[in-house]
Amino acid sequence: MNAIQIEQIEKKLGYSFKDKELIEVALTHRSAKGDNNERLEFLGDGILNFLIAELLFKKFSNLSEGDLSRLRSQLVKASTLSDIAINLNIGEFLKLGEGELKSAGWRRPSILADSVEAIIGAIYLDDGLDKVRLLIENWFIDHIKSIDPKKVYKDSKSLLQELLQAEKIDIPEYSIFEIDGESHAQTFKVQCKIKKLDICVLGQGSSRKIAEQSAANLALKAMGKANGS
Repeated sequence: MNAIQIEQIEKKLGYSFKDKELIEVALTHRSAKGDNNERLEFLGDGILNFLIAELLFKKFSNLSEGDLSRLRSQLVKASTLSDIAINLNIGEFLKLGEGELKSAGWRRPSILADSVEAIIGAIYLDDGLDKVRLLIENWFIDHIKSIDPKKVYKDSKSLLQELLQAEKIDIPEYSIFEIDGESHAQTFKVQCKIKKLDICVLGQGSSRKIAEQSAANLALKAMGKANGS
């Protein structure tokens, strides 16, 4: 990245780095040569989960631990983070390998989500937790404002499990059916089986977790209980 590009991304983020190398690494995907953002992503993921938990704990004093956990899962999931990345135009600053460039990796939700977490990790190393807290509050403000505490969303896996337990049916079995693609751009196919109901469906996604949620939602549809949240 040149100085102009760094200045542009800093303006988008609302933060100016003391150590410019941190933002360069944060925006470098593992498909590119040199240092990549995986370690920063790991750090940022932990920081994000903590700060979102803190925000929700303070804002929704009457919600249970389970409801707070479900809300946090919604706020830190890949689709939410990729939306934030799109709003910040992060995709245009990503450094990708040749394969990802050819497949428009700068638009891939999983890559965008990972880059947001890496940026959070980079800002934490550059300026500490208080600065990250302010930025996260700003980036997530619209998402948090839209939360209706009376309608706490349950993800498909949680909803499916609760429905089955209410009917005294064994919880579903999830298993990896197939993994396609190169290591940096894999597609997971996961099977969800509910023996007693004779339901067996196949979900897919860019990670095992996403594929399991997809499979659970298909199982809900098969039961006539589609998760429309």
